Amino acid sequence: MLVPALPPVLDLIGLAIFALTGALLAARMRQTFVTLAFFALITGVGGGTLRDLMIDAPVFWVRDPWVAPVCLAVALVAWFTPHRFWEGKALEWADAAGLGVYSMLGTAKALAYGVAPVSAVVMGIITGCVGGIIRDVLAGRPSILMRPELYVTAAALSAALCAAGELAGLPRELTWSGSALAGLALRGMAIQTGLALPAYRRVRED
Repeated sequence: MLVPALPPVLDLIGLAIFALTGALLAARMRQTFVTLAFFALITGVGGGTLRDLMIDAPVFWVRDPWVAPVCLAVALVAWFTPHRFWEGKALEWADAAGLGVYSMLGTAKALAYGVAPVSAVVMGIITGCVGGIIRDVLAGRPSILMRPELYVTAAALSAALCAAGELAGLPRELTWSGSALAGLALRGMAIQTGLALPAYRRVRED
Protein backbone atom coordinates (compact mmCIF):
# COMPACT_ATOMS: atom_id res chain seq x y z
CA MET A 1 0.00 0.00 0.00
CA LEU A 2 1.41 3.39 -1.01
CA VAL A 3 0.68 5.73 1.90
CA PRO A 4 0.77 9.44 0.97
CA ALA A 5 3.42 11.41 2.81
CA LEU A 6 5.41 14.61 2.64
CA PRO A 7 9.19 14.62 2.36
CA PRO A 8 10.41 13.94 5.93
CA VAL A 9 11.93 17.41 6.46
CA LEU A 10 8.77 19.22 5.35
CA ASP A 11 6.64 16.87 7.44
CA LEU A 12 8.64 17.65 10.57
CA ILE A 13 8.53 21.39 9.87
CA GLY A 14 4.76 21.29 9.58
CA LEU A 15 4.45 19.26 12.76
CA ALA A 16 6.81 21.67 14.56
CA ILE A 17 4.57 24.61 13.61
CA PHE A 18 1.52 22.95 15.11
CA ALA A 19 3.52 21.95 18.19
CA LEU A 20 4.77 25.52 18.63
CA THR A 21 1.23 26.89 18.84
CA GLY A 22 0.59 24.51 21.75
CA ALA A 23 3.81 25.34 23.55
CA LEU A 24 3.26 29.09 23.17
CA LEU A 25 -0.24 28.85 24.60
CA ALA A 26 1.14 27.11 27.69
CA ALA A 27 3.87 29.75 27.91
CA ARG A 28 1.31 32.57 27.82
CA MET A 29 -0.48 30.83 30.68
CA ARG A 30 2.83 30.79 32.62
CA GLN A 31 2.90 27.00 32.96
CA THR A 32 5.86 24.74 33.74
CA PHE A 33 8.16 23.31 31.10
CA VAL A 34 6.48 19.92 31.48
CA THR A 35 3.17 21.52 30.49
CA LEU A 36 4.79 23.27 27.53
CA ALA A 37 6.23 19.96 26.31
CA PHE A 38 2.90 18.16 26.75
CA PHE A 39 0.97 20.89 24.92
CA ALA A 40 3.52 20.82 22.11
CA LEU A 41 3.19 17.04 21.71
CA ILE A 42 -0.60 16.86 21.94
CA THR A 43 -1.06 19.74 19.50
CA GLY A 44 1.44 18.37 17.04
CA VAL A 45 0.27 14.76 16.94
CA GLY A 46 -3.30 14.80 18.31
CA GLY A 47 -5.15 14.96 15.01
CA GLY A 48 -2.97 12.44 13.21
CA THR A 49 -3.11 10.03 16.15
CA LEU A 50 -6.91 10.01 16.24
CA ARG A 51 -7.05 9.60 12.46
CA ASP A 52 -4.69 6.62 12.49
CA LEU A 53 -6.61 4.93 15.29
CA MET A 54 -9.89 5.40 13.45
CA ILE A 55 -8.65 4.06 10.10
CA ASP A 56 -6.77 1.17 11.74
CA ALA A 57 -3.33 2.39 10.66
CA PRO A 58 -0.12 2.31 12.71
CA VAL A 59 0.03 5.53 14.75
CA PHE A 60 2.43 7.61 12.71
CA TRP A 61 4.57 9.17 15.42
CA VAL A 62 5.07 6.07 17.57
CA ARG A 63 7.34 4.51 14.93
CA ASP A 64 9.00 7.77 13.86
CA PRO A 65 12.09 8.46 15.99
CA TRP A 66 12.02 12.19 15.20
CA VAL A 67 8.51 13.34 16.09
CA ALA A 68 8.73 13.33 19.89
CA PRO A 69 12.22 14.94 19.94
CA VAL A 70 11.01 17.67 17.57
CA CYS A 71 8.07 18.45 19.87
CA LEU A 72 10.43 18.57 22.85
CA ALA A 73 12.80 20.87 20.95
CA VAL A 74 9.90 23.16 20.07
CA ALA A 75 8.93 23.34 23.75
CA LEU A 76 12.51 24.32 24.58
CA VAL A 77 12.42 27.07 21.96
CA ALA A 78 9.18 28.45 23.40
CA TRP A 79 10.61 28.25 26.92
CA PHE A 80 13.83 30.12 26.19
CA THR A 81 12.67 32.77 23.72
CA PRO A 82 10.95 36.05 24.67
CA HIS A 83 7.22 36.20 24.02
CA ARG A 84 7.66 39.19 21.70
CA PHE A 85 9.38 36.93 19.17
CA TRP A 86 6.03 35.28 18.45
CA GLU A 87 3.74 38.29 18.41
CA GLY A 88 1.91 39.33 15.25
CA LYS A 89 0.39 37.12 12.60
CA ALA A 90 3.42 35.23 11.33
CA LEU A 91 2.65 32.17 13.46
CA GLU A 92 -1.03 32.28 12.43
CA TRP A 93 0.00 32.18 8.78
CA ALA A 94 2.37 29.29 9.42
CA ASP A 95 -0.43 27.46 11.23
CA ALA A 96 -2.75 28.17 8.29
CA ALA A 97 -0.27 26.55 5.92
CA GLY A 98 -0.01 23.51 8.19
CA LEU A 99 -3.79 23.31 8.42
CA GLY A 100 -4.17 23.15 4.64
CA VAL A 101 -1.38 20.64 4.15
CA TYR A 102 -2.30 18.23 6.93
CA SER A 103 -6.03 18.30 6.18
CA MET A 104 -5.15 17.31 2.64
CA LEU A 105 -2.69 14.60 3.73
CA GLY A 106 -5.12 13.17 6.26
CA THR A 107 -7.71 12.76 3.53
CA ALA A 108 -5.25 11.20 1.09
CA LYS A 109 -4.03 8.73 3.72
CA ALA A 110 -7.58 7.72 4.64
CA LEU A 111 -8.40 7.12 0.97
CA ALA A 112 -5.26 5.00 0.62
CA TYR A 113 -6.56 2.82 3.48
CA GLY A 114 -9.84 2.27 1.65
CA VAL A 115 -11.97 4.74 3.64
CA ALA A 116 -15.08 6.01 1.80
CA PRO A 117 -14.69 9.53 0.32
CA VAL A 118 -16.95 11.45 2.72
CA SER A 119 -15.46 9.67 5.72
CA ALA A 120 -11.97 10.38 4.33
CA VAL A 121 -12.81 14.08 4.21
CA VAL A 122 -13.79 13.87 7.88
CA MET A 123 -10.46 12.17 8.60
CA GLY A 124 -8.71 15.07 6.90
CA ILE A 125 -10.55 17.61 9.04
CA ILE A 126 -9.69 15.61 12.15
CA THR A 127 -6.02 15.53 11.15
CA GLY A 128 -5.87 19.29 10.72
CA CYS A 129 -8.01 20.40 13.67
CA VAL A 130 -8.19 17.92 16.54
CA GLY A 131 -4.75 18.71 17.99
CA GLY A 132 -5.74 22.37 18.35
CA ILE A 133 -9.13 21.43 19.81
CA ILE A 134 -7.50 19.23 22.47
CA ARG A 135 -5.01 22.03 23.24
CA ASP A 136 -7.78 24.57 23.74
CA VAL A 137 -9.92 22.27 25.88
CA LEU A 138 -6.97 21.46 28.15
CA ALA A 139 -6.21 25.18 28.43
CA GLY A 140 -9.80 25.91 29.43
CA ARG A 141 -10.46 28.35 26.62
CA PRO A 142 -13.07 28.33 23.83
CA SER A 143 -11.88 25.91 21.18
CA ILE A 144 -11.62 26.67 17.50
CA LEU A 145 -14.94 24.88 17.08
CA MET A 146 -16.64 27.54 19.21
CA ARG A 147 -15.30 30.55 17.33
CA PRO A 148 -17.05 31.83 14.20
CA GLU A 149 -13.82 32.75 12.39
CA LEU A 150 -13.14 30.28 9.59
CA TYR A 151 -10.77 27.51 10.63
CA VAL A 152 -12.47 24.13 10.46
CA THR A 153 -14.13 25.29 7.24
CA ALA A 154 -10.71 25.89 5.69
CA ALA A 155 -9.65 22.38 6.70
CA ALA A 156 -12.84 21.01 5.17
CA LEU A 157 -12.13 22.81 1.89
CA SER A 158 -8.65 21.28 1.63
CA ALA A 159 -9.95 17.84 2.53
CA ALA A 160 -12.88 17.96 0.10
CA LEU A 161 -10.78 19.17 -2.82
CA CYS A 162 -8.20 16.46 -2.14
CA ALA A 163 -10.88 13.75 -2.16
CA ALA A 164 -12.44 15.18 -5.34
CA GLY A 165 -9.09 15.29 -7.11
CA GLU A 166 -8.16 11.75 -6.07
CA LEU A 167 -11.52 10.39 -7.20
CA ALA A 168 -11.28 12.25 -10.51
CA GLY A 169 -7.87 10.71 -11.16
CA LEU A 170 -6.08 14.06 -11.39
CA PRO A 171 -2.29 14.11 -11.04
CA ARG A 172 -1.34 13.83 -7.38
CA GLU A 173 0.93 16.89 -7.54
CA LEU A 174 -1.94 19.04 -8.82
CA THR A 175 -4.45 17.61 -6.35
CA TRP A 176 -2.20 17.98 -3.33
CA SER A 177 -0.89 21.46 -4.07
CA GLY A 178 -4.25 22.83 -5.19
CA SER A 179 -6.20 21.54 -2.20
CA ALA A 180 -3.57 22.67 0.33
CA LEU A 181 -3.36 26.14 -1.23
CA ALA A 182 -7.14 26.48 -1.26
CA GLY A 183 -7.32 25.80 2.47
CA LEU A 184 -4.46 28.21 3.11
CA ALA A 185 -6.16 30.91 1.03
CA LEU A 186 -9.48 30.58 2.87
CA ARG A 187 -7.82 30.58 6.28
CA GLY A 188 -5.70 33.54 5.18
CA MET A 189 -8.82 35.51 4.30
CA ALA A 190 -10.13 34.81 7.79
CA ILE A 191 -6.86 35.98 9.36
CA GLN A 192 -6.77 39.19 7.34
CA THR A 193 -10.45 40.13 7.31
CA GLY A 194 -12.06 38.20 10.16
CA LEU A 195 -14.16 36.25 7.66
CA ALA A 196 -16.58 34.10 9.63
CA LEU A 197 -19.64 31.94 9.28
CA PRO A 198 -22.96 33.47 10.37
CA ALA A 199 -24.09 32.51 13.86
CA TYR A 200 -27.42 30.83 14.50
CA ARG A 201 -30.28 33.19 15.26
CA ARG A 202 -33.48 31.68 16.52
CA VAL A 203 -36.58 33.07 14.90
CA ARG A 204 -38.75 34.59 17.57
CA GLU A 205 -42.12 32.94 17.82
CA ASP A 206 -45.17 35.19 18.15
